[in-house]
Amino acid sequence: MSYTPIVATLGYVLSPDHQQVLMIHRNARQDDQHLGKYNGLGGKLDAGEDIMAGMVREIREEAGIECTAMNLRGTLNWPGFGKNGEDWMGFIFLITAFEGTAHAGNHEGTLEWVPRDRLMTLPMWEGDRHFLPLVFDDDPRPFHGVMPYRDGRMQSWSYSRL
Repeated sequence: MSYTPIVATLGYVLSPDHQQVLMIHRNARQDDQHLGKYNGLGGKLDAGEDIMAGMVREIREEAGIECTAMNLRGTLNWPGFGKNGEDWMGFIFLITAFEGTAHAGNHEGTLEWVPRDRLMTLPMWEGDRHFLPLVFDDDPRPFHGVMPYRDGRMQSWSYSRL
């Protein structure tokens, strides 16, 4: 079977003191698959764009800030995650420095600085609770995970680090 996932970026922006994370509360569109949930920032890669450039563009478009330092924390394969069962492949970044002031929100919802120790209390995708600790841990090795979804529900989770 051919595997042709939608390629995307997902970034978690740290405040200058690294104690807060910029999250989007997806509360703007009633037809949003993510309605009511908190997510990192990101989106689909444009044709002819490398992964890092895509992440920088998405942060600029969604938050109005310019990334000046970031680390690739991992990759995630989400088979069946899309609204119509599409497969997604995500490149997960931690943005550790930026210039500018973040917008209050965008067409997808409200942007909020959330204390890192409160992240896991937010409404989010079930699967996010599994990989978020890996985004913020001290292990310098990227993680590479697979998290199949069916009918909007995570089916399993596994990852590796070399």
